[in-house]
Amino acid sequence: MPSQQYKPKNGAEAPFFHPAAREIETGRLLLRPFSEGDLGALFEIFSDEEVNRFLPWFPLKTAEEARIFYNERFAPGAERLGYAVCLKADNVPIGYVTVSASASRDLGYGLRREFQRRGIATEAAAAVIGRLRRLGVPYVTATHDVNNPRSGAVMRRLGMKYLYSYEEFWQPKGFPVVFRLYQLNLDGDKDRAYMEYWDNSAVHFIESPGAEG
Repeated sequence: MPSQQYKPKNGAEAPFFHPAAREIETGRLLLRPFSEGDLGALFEIFSDEEVNRFLPWFPLKTAEEARIFYNERFAPGAERLGYAVCLKADNVPIGYVTVSASASRDLGYGLRREFQRRGIATEAAAAVIGRLRRLGVPYVTATHDVNNPRSGAVMRRLGMKYLYSYEEFWQPKGFPVVFRLYQLNLDGDKDRAYMEYWDNSAVHFIESPGAEG
């Protein structure tokens, strides 16, 4: 397995949060920052129990929880790059794409249930990855619960490669989960692998070819 791990140097994060990364258009979509005016749409996305079943938070129950969630994760200054995924027709958020500011460069995405299975998550995430590549971000990773293989299918469509699986005690939900880690190196370095989850988990392994599909 590749073992070279990328460690950002001083100033490496500067292009990651460049203002040019804040709005993207695709054929069907507008990706833009969430705003306080989107709290109703944000509540619809993050209150659906099925949509949020495999995510590391409980579904939102109230408008006040939606405001707190927005302030923690999407307001200006949040420790991640966050896009609202909107159809161009109405500019109303139907989902999200995020990339963490940590060394993992963890890619996350989600959509309201009625907009799934249309290729929208792949289209949105591919647009964000393309922008990050142009800004000089060297790689992104993504993980999915082994019980959510549809998320892994999105990762593979994005060109991401499976590296390993690991167990983590999931908070705040409070139970162990086996995750699969995928990575896409954007700078051509085929030997780089993000190993922090492997190193920090007592249970880690590589699944046989095809098992992750």
